[in-house]
Amino acid sequence: MIIVYTPAGGEPEHYDASSLRVSEAQIVQRTVDMKWQDIKAGLEQDDLDAMRGIVWVIKKRSQPSLRFGEFDPGVDEMTSRMDQKEVTAYVDNAFAAVDGDDDLTPEMVATILRERLPDVAADPEHARSLIDARAQAPKDPAAAEASPQETDPADQGSSPSPTSSEPGTATSDSSPTSSTSPLMESTA
Repeated sequence: MIIVYTPAGGEPEHYDASSLRVSEAQIVQRTVDMKWQDIKAGLEQDDLDAMRGIVWVIKKRSQPSLRFGEFDPGVDEMTSRMDQKEVTAYVDNAFAAVDGDDDLTPEMVATILRERLPDVAADPEHARSLIDARAQAPKDPAAAEASPQETDPADQGSSPSPTSSEPGTATSDSSPTSSTSPLMESTA
């Protein structure tokens, strides 16, 4: 989660909650009297204590003497936004819901996501382009890949085997190959 702090009359400042070290998270927990999981959940709800605690502890990196009481932003000066990793996971999960749901189409999912996700993303353009890319993805991933029969032998080079860099040895029709040789019985 990214916390966007916009001080009155100032420029927006972005604070990445995932950048906290364990020791910093512990300081936030003690200061706001919340468990880390509650703090993370609070970010999704724009919980003022959770956002204030995280921004304060990150600000302390460059201002070590900053006291919690000295950092008192206005109630409308902070909000949380999803980072790119969270947006990607959210979009992936939304489109995965299409699989197995006959009433839901990729176009429907894309429409819903386009209406809501850019507003809660730290990078709205990333969210839009990701939604568009997923909406235009082939319906059947297996159909998008060429089957072995459809590949052009000229593209495979002179090597008879994808793992061999040397040309294969010539064999006559009478020479056994692994596909025509009888299986050996096990002696064990």
